Amino acid sequence: MLEFFLLSMLLGLVAGLLAGLLGLGGGVVIVPALVWLFSTHGFHQELIMIMAIATSLATIVFTAIASILTHQKLGAIRWESVLRLTPGILLGAGVGAVIADFIDAEILKRLFICYLLFVAIRMAWSKKSKEIRGKAGPRLDYLMGNIIGLVSSIIGIGGGTLTVPYLLSRQLPMKNAVAVSSACGLPIAISGVVAYVLLGRQAAFLPEWSFGYVYLPAMVGIIVCSVGSAPVGARLANKIPAKKLKRYFSIVLFLIAFKMMIG
Repeated sequence: MLEFFLLSMLLGLVAGLLAGLLGLGGGVVIVPALVWLFSTHGFHQELIMIMAIATSLATIVFTAIASILTHQKLGAIRWESVLRLTPGILLGAGVGAVIADFIDAEILKRLFICYLLFVAIRMAWSKKSKEIRGKAGPRLDYLMGNIIGLVSSIIGIGGGTLTVPYLLSRQLPMKNAVAVSSACGLPIAISGVVAYVLLGRQAAFLPEWSFGYVYLPAMVGIIVCSVGSAPVGARLANKIPAKKLKRYFSIVLFLIAFKMMIG
């Protein structure tokens, strides 16, 4: 248990640094790392992927709160955008957890691999978001909230890779788009975690210290270090050329995706 907790703290340190440095949600690193940790510690094969996703979302609850407080101090959150997206996000994230619980673990892993490849390609060949013509309406925001919540809950992310491009396409400045995306990570995580906890209550073969599908030692270990290391990463971002760093990290993501394919 102590070894697992210490490894989770190391994972939180790395995830927080990358989140601050590259603007990545922790899920892109946390989920594959937890898959490896759970595998090496003998978790039941059918539970590994869904527990990694649920635990990743649980950590996002806390990192999202920290991000919201920071962005709010800077006055960057457009709360009207958050409120328009939130109803769709809450529903989508809850439905996403039900879908993830229903589908086979191998399919769930393949979906996450596809997401890793998507992020890696975007980081390697970043393009400006296309503008969506017409005024943003509540129906479109609700629909996009459904999609963002659904996908994020299924693969255990905060939704930034989906939310930010959508908001930029709606001509929201980058600073505000990132802030709104950070705020939207909270309803994604809360809705998804509640669903994963309820769905996992009666699951067989759950390890000790599980809360539904959330594995508490990993969650606490990650949170302890990620909340503190994210601001360090943000400060380093001002000193390191982010564009080159993103391209280098895209190679790492391709390698992680490849390892998950063969492993």
